Amino acid sequence: MSTHLQGSLFDQTDELGLGPLDGLRRTVLGAGAWIDLLPGWLSGADALFERLAADVPWRAERRKMYDQTVDVPRLLAYYRAGDTLPHPVLAEARDALSAHYVAELGEPFTTAGLCYYRDGRDSVAWHGDRIGRGAREDTMVAILSVGAPRDLALRPRGGGDVLRRPLGHGDLIVMGGSCQRTWEHAIPKSTRAAGPRISIQFRPSGVN
Repeated sequence: MSTHLQGSLFDQTDELGLGPLDGLRRTVLGAGAWIDLLPGWLSGADALFERLAADVPWRAERRKMYDQTVDVPRLLAYYRAGDTLPHPVLAEARDALSAHYVAELGEPFTTAGLCYYRDGRDSVAWHGDRIGRGAREDTMVAILSVGAPRDLALRPRGGGDVLRRPLGHGDLIVMGGSCQRTWEHAIPKSTRAAGPRISIQFRPSGVN
C-alpha cells in the first residue's frame, strides 16, 4: 500500500542513517512532564516511508463509539517485544534510544506501534498512553516520523493552551516524565492539503 509522498527538499538521499542524539532539545512542560525534540534524526526518511507503506501488513480497525461502530481514521501495525521490526534501521533506532535514555528510563524500549496517516482526514484524538503502567508511573514514548509533516498537538490533561510541533521527514520527539498522565496529545485532522505520514512509536514494556 502506498500513497504519493512529496519528498523533503532537505532529505535528498535514499541512504538510511541515524544521526547523533546529542542534538536533542528538551522543553519542560510542567507538572513533571517534558518533551525532547530532534528534527531530521533519520536521513533517507522518505525512502523508509516508501518501504514501510508498501511492506508493513497494515490493518484497518473499527471501534464502537456511542451507539455505532466507526472506522479508525488511520492504519495500524504493532510489533511486540522480540518481534522482527519491518526494517533494520528501526531496530537501530530503538536500541540507540534505549542506550541514550537508560539513566532516566531505567529500562529499554521494547515495542513498536506504527500509525499510517494517509492524508489530512486521518487523525488521532486527544489521549495519553495510560493503558498499563503509563497511568501511574513516569515513562517515555519516543516517536520517529517519516513522510510528510503533520502537527503533533499537546495540551495539559483537562484542557489548556495547545502546543504544536510539526513532525515528519525523520523527526524525533520523546515524551517523558509524567507526560502521559498529566498531558494529552493528538494528531488533528487538517483541512489543508496534507501528504501521508507514518509514525513509529517506541515504548517500554507495559506502556500502551
